[in-house]
Amino acid sequence: MELSIIAAEGTAAGGNISLSDQVFGCEFKEPLIHQLVVAYLANARTASAHHKNRSAVSGGGRKPWRQKGIGRARAGTIRSPLWRGGGKTFAHDNRNYSQKVNRKMYRSGMRSIVSELCRQGRLVAVEALDLEQPKTALLGARLRELELDAVLILVEDGEAGDRVERAARNLPRVDVASARGVDPVSLVGHEKVLATRAALQQLEERLQ
Repeated sequence: MELSIIAAEGTAAGGNISLSDQVFGCEFKEPLIHQLVVAYLANARTASAHHKNRSAVSGGGRKPWRQKGIGRARAGTIRSPLWRGGGKTFAHDNRNYSQKVNRKMYRSGMRSIVSELCRQGRLVAVEALDLEQPKTALLGARLRELELDAVLILVEDGEAGDRVERAARNLPRVDVASARGVDPVSLVGHEKVLATRAALQQLEERLQ
């Protein structure tokens, strides 16, 4: 497939980028994309709640008093949940929320996402984002020329991509991701995705 290169003020620059139909022309697989998003968010989740049950609390190895003949209730340990200083009845433990997604499923879901971005016109291609210095003003002016506000910028690996990433740190509605490390949540969660020619080529190599 062919993707037009956008110049300043949203006009076509007169060139096209040839993209593989196997990557950017796949069908939309909503259940698979949903599984990828859920798995990514679950893998980023940390379980920090932790309580001690009666077996984890120290002490309580001896029966506090004999079973019968003293008029008090039966007790086998001072670390019972009924006692002060005892373990918690329904103790929270460090739970593993991670979900496994096979490599082929992940690549298929990512291909489905970028293909849908192309069909909806949400994938914007430019020749390059060459910034002389990693300045926020320079990148902001470039985005205003392209008539883009809230956007995810896909950059190639290298010095040029590093300058764009540093320049976008103070832009509140602009995120930057590497073409080789972009995740499904970032692609789905942004209205527009701005990518350079080199970034699209790296993304195509990654998802083939």
